[in-house]
Amino acid sequence: MATTQMPSKIETRLFINGEFCPASDAGMFPLKSPTTLETVATVPEASAQDTEDAVAAAKAAFPAWSQLSPHDRGVYMNKLADLILESEKDLAYLEAISMGRPISGYWDAKAAAKKLQYYASCGWNGQGRTSLNTPGFVNMTLRQPYGVVAVIIPWNVPVYFFINKMAPAIAAGNTVVIKSSEKAPLTSVRLAQLIQRVGFPPGVINVLSGHGNISGSILSHHMDVRLITFTGSGRTGRLIQQAAAKSNLKNVVFELGGKSPTVVFADADLEKAAKEAAYSIQWNSGQVCMANSRVYVHASVADRFIALFKESFQSVTMGDPTESRVNHGPQADEVQFNIVNRYIESGKKDGELILGGTGVPDHKGYFIPPTIFVQTPENSQIMKEEVFGPVVNINTFETEAEVIQKVNASEFGLYAAVYTRDVNRAMRFATSMQAGTVGINCTSPTGAFDLPFGGWKSSGIGREGIHHSLDNYLETKTVLLKVDGL
Repeated sequence: MATTQMPSKIETRLFINGEFCPASDAGMFPLKSPTTLETVATVPEASAQDTEDAVAAAKAAFPAWSQLSPHDRGVYMNKLADLILESEKDLAYLEAISMGRPISGYWDAKAAAKKLQYYASCGWNGQGRTSLNTPGFVNMTLRQPYGVVAVIIPWNVPVYFFINKMAPAIAAGNTVVIKSSEKAPLTSVRLAQLIQRVGFPPGVINVLSGHGNISGSILSHHMDVRLITFTGSGRTGRLIQQAAAKSNLKNVVFELGGKSPTVVFADADLEKAAKEAAYSIQWNSGQVCMANSRVYVHASVADRFIALFKESFQSVTMGDPTESRVNHGPQADEVQFNIVNRYIESGKKDGELILGGTGVPDHKGYFIPPTIFVQTPENSQIMKEEVFGPVVNINTFETEAEVIQKVNASEFGLYAAVYTRDVNRAMRFATSMQAGTVGINCTSPTGAFDLPFGGWKSSGIGREGIHHSLDNYLETKTVLLKVDGL
């Protein structure tokens, strides 16, 4: 993807009931480029009234939208998929200037369009069951949409998460209020422009920007929101779940943090394992929930593996993420930059730093170079908590029993991987690793379009995927039909 130029005018307003509007109280916040540290846009902060208006618009739009056939809903969705593909360069550029995502590896638009195209026809799958097992009755279940769904998306891959959550929700007949992250609001507003161009009925999709303590909190507590789906930190997920429980016991679907391990045995293809594991933690500057931030390598091959890993990990081109040659951008903002640096300083006290861990003098922005620690105690903070930066800990092991205990000692359980040529060992680890996804001779971000994704333990609630997400947004109702003479 070639270097692109900033659009002449960036839309930032809220999108409520099919129209763009400023915040009702004129509240705004600056969005600064993490590369240049300059303000690239001033964004409306959705007020309490704006959030109420968005929910009211979604609630009013629900009856008519839910009564459309899946085909009629799908027509809108297919048109939106086409516009997203046409807007790929704009979306990539907006991500680059808002949170530092390099345009060189921007796959989100294509992935989002593919999901939309699938969900455009999958509404037909929202079917119930029938039963003649009760004498005198023809019984059945109906699958019906909840109503208003709140969608709170993260800043690291916002376009994909916007569509990944919104598409099955509206395919099932729900209407949605989407809150973007204050770190990366621009592509969500760009998608709102495309939604308006498609001609979606007003109120079906509403898009708010702002901080979680205003609009996010109100959505979490709102009595007219029947389901909330969120991807982000475990801390925020807990707050949302508490609010859901205290309000109307709204259903929740969460994908939360990770501390993903990769295990490398002596019989593995070490070059492949090192290259893929390094990419996993370097991609998007380590700002990925399933990045393999813990690597365990068998002691007999540790020196060779670490040398290969180090070579691959440090071979990045750091710089302006709007340039096509760059593949390592800055952290999303000053807050994230400081968090990662605090973990690095903590790691220096406990482990041995062998790469990175220092500033980048030639770059002005919030850049953190690829960083490796070895021989870090398992109980250290940097081994237990999610760093969300290009920082990896590599430790050694001797036995299967030892390493599986270390792998599962984390409260997180999103993604895990094992590299070995022994199929029996691979399957032992696939069943023993406490994670929602296990890669065998591959690691994150590898996934499967037709299989579910989600976390064990503190890494989430529920699963998302083409055969699971539609069910997340449909209630089940039992209907008992008494038939005389049957």
